[in-house]
Amino acid sequence: MSRLDTERQKELEPQRMEYAKQQLLSIGFQIYEESDTYIKFHYKGEVITFYPYTGWASGKSIKDGRG
Repeated sequence: MSRLDTERQKELEPQRMEYAKQQLLSIGFQIYEESDTYIKFHYKGEVITFYPYTGWASGKSIKDGRG
């Protein structure tokens, strides 16, 4: 399923990625891997994948979802 408003995503996604990286680094997390759409970092010894545009996070040491 594709997004309804891809133009909006193209405009906002880089801004949200940059903000998410700044916030993670400011609280002491090290970014393990990143792409145009996600950021991976370690939390409680496990890899967490965070998608800043949607706010979705997934990983073994957290409850999957937003927030």
